[in-house]
This record gives sequence, C-alpha cells and structure tokens, in this order.
Amino acid sequence: MLRYEMQAEIWVYPGKGGWHFMTVPTDVATRIKAAMVGLARPWGSLGVTASTGKTRWQTSLFPDKASGSLLLPVKTSVRQREGLGAGDAPTVTIEIEL
Repeated sequence: MLRYEMQAEIWVYPGKGGWHFMTVPTDVATRIKAAMVGLARPWGSLGVTASTGKTRWQTSLFPDKASGSLLLPVKTSVRQREGLGAGDAPTVTIEIEL
C-alpha cells in the first residue's frame, strides 16, 4: 500500500451538481502519477481510500488537464461529518492499494 499526506483547499466545481474537490499538490501528484503507471482505469482515474479527521472514504483521483495535477472529490457526507466546506484546507491521507 502506498500512502500520501497532503493539504489543499476544497473548491466547488462551477458546473451542475456542486461537486467539491481538492487539487492534489504538484509534488504529491507527481509521486502518485509515477506509482499509478499501469493501474489507472478509464479516463485515467485511480481508486483510492482517503481520510481526514476521523472519516475514511472510498473515492477516485482524476487527472486535471487545467492544473496538470489530480483531483480528489470530497463527498458531502465527509464534509458534513468533518465540518468542512469550500475554502477549508484540511490535511488528507490518500492510500493506494497495489
């Protein structure tokens, strides 16, 4: 298992649905991209387990052409349990099963 820790700001996608994301910092994204060669699913997504505070959730990282990084979706249930919203910058651990 690979484990990465990051801190980034939560932001809201400006389209339909109000999806909340964190853009993985470039240094962490570079290490994850190197580790995920051959593991990515369609559209370049990668299944991961993320955690912040006392909350763990299953999600996927998605490549972001605009930033050249990866995006981590932050589910509504996670934001509610941890009291997080757009503009907050929590520390998150990302775990990748090999």
